[in-house]
Amino acid sequence: MTAPDLATARPASARPASVRVLAALLVLTALVTAAVEWLNWYYAEDGGYGLFVRTGWALLRALGFLVLIWHVWAGRPGAAPFGLILGMTTIFSVARLVVPRKGYPPLPGIIGFGVVTVLCLVVIALLYRSAGVAGHLRRPRARWVVDRDGINRKVVQARPQVAGWLLTARVASFSYSALMLVACAVAFGPVLDGRLAQLPLVLVWLLLALVISYVALFAAPFLLKGKGWARLLLVALTIFVLVVHLPLCWWLLGVDGLVRDGGPLVVAALLTLYGLWRSSRNGRTTPASA
Repeated sequence: MTAPDLATARPASARPASVRVLAALLVLTALVTAAVEWLNWYYAEDGGYGLFVRTGWALLRALGFLVLIWHVWAGRPGAAPFGLILGMTTIFSVARLVVPRKGYPPLPGIIGFGVVTVLCLVVIALLYRSAGVAGHLRRPRARWVVDRDGINRKVVQARPQVAGWLLTARVASFSYSALMLVACAVAFGPVLDGRLAQLPLVLVWLLLALVISYVALFAAPFLLKGKGWARLLLVALTIFVLVVHLPLCWWLLGVDGLVRDGGPLVVAALLTLYGLWRSSRNGRTTPASA
């Protein structure tokens, strides 16, 4: 590793204090989110298969904060949009678990939801408004490369910065399939209880969720390259997802399912469309905070 490379690559100890605070805050958010979800399960009087599936997904979402820590610590630019999607959907996820089908939510659940909401909003604020965190996520990274000098750790020249809102749109579109699969898993509950007539619709729903994941993955690299047709494809995909997912939630899961399983996808869809609009207005190389 040459002297210029050493000068450019910042050691782990040089990470800004705001990055270390953010990492600790993410650990706390993951623990509090898991605790609130367990608390809601403990107090739930009308549990069942649907609550079990949604709680299991929520716990997996809590692990997402640990993945976000790795992205932040490694200085990856995608950490900010990933944190935005994770924080917003976590707030909605905890809210749908706290609110029971009948009656009022328990006081511990309300307090826990408030704490999770505050933590998620603080995480998003640090990701998008902290100069130290933003600088850390945009800095060049040292990687192991194989060249004529052998195997060395060198600083990779930074690519032209992709608009943060474009990254947000990409990450939000990736969540479509996962949110649809959770609703599909909930819809299997009535089928297992004997409502076999719903099985074909649930299977079609499941197949569409898998196809949508591949379409989103296909469009992602072209979207970051600024291809106009990729933007149009993602807009069309978002509209298609809403047109398919929301009616199926209503038909198969009722109004309660429409709110609990349709709401998070609406949030993700709005973030996708807003991210595409902001990135097209500000340009492909404009930071998210612009």
